[in-house]
Amino acid sequence: MAGRYESHYLRAVDPQRPRGAWIRHTTLQRPGGPPAASSWCTVWDAEAGPPVTAKVTAPAPHAVFGPLDAAAPGGKFAVRGDVPGRAAWDLTVAPVAAPLRHLPHPRLYAAPLPRTKLESPAPAARISGTVAAGGRELSLDGWPGMAGHNWGAQHAETWLWLHGVAFAGAPGAWLDLAVGRVRVAGRTTPWIANGALELDGRRHVLGGLRAAVEVHALPTSATVRAGDAHVRVTAPPGQSVAWVYADPPGGEHHALNCSIARIEVRHGDRTLTSDHGGVYELGTRDRAHGIPVAPFPDP
Repeated sequence: MAGRYESHYLRAVDPQRPRGAWIRHTTLQRPGGPPAASSWCTVWDAEAGPPVTAKVTAPAPHAVFGPLDAAAPGGKFAVRGDVPGRAAWDLTVAPVAAPLRHLPHPRLYAAPLPRTKLESPAPAARISGTVAAGGRELSLDGWPGMAGHNWGAQHAETWLWLHGVAFAGAPGAWLDLAVGRVRVAGRTTPWIANGALELDGRRHVLGGLRAAVEVHALPTSATVRAGDAHVRVTAPPGQSVAWVYADPPGGEHHALNCSIARIEVRHGDRTLTSDHGGVYELGTRDRAHGIPVAPFPDP
């Protein structure tokens, strides 16, 4: 049996203060081995200090990432879980945007390449409930955020995930953009971007196999040009955390994540900004990034 992984995740941000949460439920299976399920949690409160983290792995941890009872397709869904003695969350996700499938053609989701598939069942959502970790407690009352899903046989060689909500003067706008380089036949491809920007009720597709992409990525900041969109994202000092991500065939990446990043998006004659409504995630094999690593193996 080939190895595989699957990840369901969400992020939510306080629209008023630099506080937020990132929750992830995953299953990792090595070739020929049994699956291992994990629950992950990061809580940010920049006014209180660095982010706090928690993770638990077990054959089947108590976690829910799916429909509420009697919820209609596309309606609200629940995200519940805990890391015993360390963290707990009980959230309701209410999508406010139609699902986004990042890959440019449906048949790519059944093809062997790319080895990572991704979609956002809720690229923009209102999230309510509670999250507690490491002595910090957040009460969410319709905070803006998103819920995503990815799966596959191997992570990209290098990747960036950029997400943005809570833009000043454009409360309905959002950005959800994945940018990656993958290994094919022993070679690493150029950057490929896939995603969308929703602005004034219109969804603009970004990237694609033939789109021009430029990337300048550092551990806590990046600039990306994908077609007509220019994105700049910057993590505040001390507000990034590195997680260990295992590849099903073997090996590991570090995923550097800040979910209260400043983000600026230029598209046409519009410039959108959010002081702390952005996500900057950089996936890398480089270990010299200088970001504190969460003390949890994977799995």
